[in-house]
Amino acid sequence: MTPPLILVTNDDGIGAPGLAALAAALEPLGEVHVYAPDRQRSAVGHAVSLHTPLRVTDTGERRRMVDGTPTDCVMLAVRGLLPRRPALVVSGINSGANLGDDVTYSGTVAGAYEGMLLGIPSLAVSNIAYAPEHYAASAAVAARLAARVLERGLPAGVMLNVNIPDLPGNRIAGVAATRMGRRNYQDEIVEREDPRGGRYYWIGGAQPDHYPETGTDFEAVGRGLVSVTPLHRDLTAHGALAGLAALLDGAAG
Repeated sequence: MTPPLILVTNDDGIGAPGLAALAAALEPLGEVHVYAPDRQRSAVGHAVSLHTPLRVTDTGERRRMVDGTPTDCVMLAVRGLLPRRPALVVSGINSGANLGDDVTYSGTVAGAYEGMLLGIPSLAVSNIAYAPEHYAASAAVAARLAARVLERGLPAGVMLNVNIPDLPGNRIAGVAATRMGRRNYQDEIVEREDPRGGRYYWIGGAQPDHYPETGTDFEAVGRGLVSVTPLHRDLTAHGALAGLAALLDGAAG
């Protein structure tokens, strides 16, 4: 029997320790192929490189480096370069949380989202620490979830966003199904001057906070739980459609 093909990507780049830990943990589940960016691509969102050619470099057996975004990696792999269609796409393990509104910026989430758009069950996996100490424990959690998804599948048009506390496996309190929380970003624009007198800018500021709400991904990881949030492709605000229809009545003249 042919083992399931599992496509692994990330946004931290081909050399990231989280990627290596994830790929190794998934090996017992199937034939793992890695397509990952050549460098750090955090916060690129669902960007696609439409205006530049992409180069793919072999870095090992079933390991390929792409000079593009996580979405590019998944598109190239699934639409043309893999020997067969994946049974699963797993993106991560990201260093740093992808909670609440972070998902709109996250390259990690975008890699899984692209897999979902292509009709493949997909997971995005993040360790909530910016310098994780327990990648192996996070990878073990990811592998257990991946095994469940391979066995049972996911609803059409749904992916899972997984955030794992940076704890040893025996200290993780459990797994919770959660909804997206809300970030309180405190970004600021920092202006600098280069040696030639030109101005440049950094987008920075304090670490973002969040609004405390029951049942959210933030609450779960704060309790030492793995947060698993289902995200879906339909971004329509269905509850607003009726009100919008009334607003638009007669707007066309």
